[in-house]
Amino acid sequence: MERVAEPIEDDEILRGVLDQWKAAVDAHRPQQVASCFTEDAIFQGLRPYSVGRQGVADYYASQPLGLAATYQILETRRPAEDLVLGYLSVAFSFADRPTVDMYLSVLLKHTQDGWQISHYQVSRL
Repeated sequence: MERVAEPIEDDEILRGVLDQWKAAVDAHRPQQVASCFTEDAIFQGLRPYSVGRQGVADYYASQPLGLAATYQILETRRPAEDLVLGYLSVAFSFADRPTVDMYLSVLLKHTQDGWQISHYQVSRL
């Protein structure tokens, strides 16, 4: 009897992408951060939004050295087979100032290059 592969859990998909994002943020590698996003990603940090990887790279290039991110997945949803929605809490720590706690919504899309972030929106509550 042929065994059917178990579907990958949404949390696992999110962690796979967000661990790469976190590693690139922590290492201050803006182009590597941008590679976690789709070519047409909508990106909303704490400044006006941008569309595309270059905007993501520019945003993270402007961040201070020593920035590090720690995240916790709070909720996930699967609006379609090739989409995973994640809602997270993220603590951004700095070398020279207090940690900033944020909430992050991401929409991951399965592309020919694997799972990537197609929408990113961070907010302070």
